[in-house]
Amino acid sequence: MTTTTKPNHIGRKIARIRELRGMKQETLAEELGMSQQSVSSLEKSETLEDEKLENVAKILGVTKEGIENFSEEAIFNIIGNTYHDQSSSLNYNCSFNPLDKLVEAYEENKKLYERLVQAEKDKVAYLEKILYKS
Repeated sequence: MTTTTKPNHIGRKIARIRELRGMKQETLAEELGMSQQSVSSLEKSETLEDEKLENVAKILGVTKEGIENFSEEAIFNIIGNTYHDQSSSLNYNCSFNPLDKLVEAYEENKKLYERLVQAEKDKVAYLEKILYKS
């Protein structure tokens, strides 16, 4: 059984951190004083000299070691362990009173029923009128 380790591809890590920060290549390029194409090729390179990596880290708001040790699996673990779904709690933030809506629905049904009864009464009266004319 052989185990292979993922290569420490600095360029991909920089690209992913940049994306997570919501930063475009153009913005990073402008901050580094280079072209967008240069940033694109930087993100394709497996290694980077320390000075350039320090500059990139500073602009991305992380440390050089943060880039070198970046792992998406770790990020997902952190998010998974710290995110709490609020929908399971009973603290609902309704923008209306559910009882008021229930009363409105009841009143609406009552009006519909009264109209239905009136329509049936009108039909019976019409049929009786036709029946007694003949």
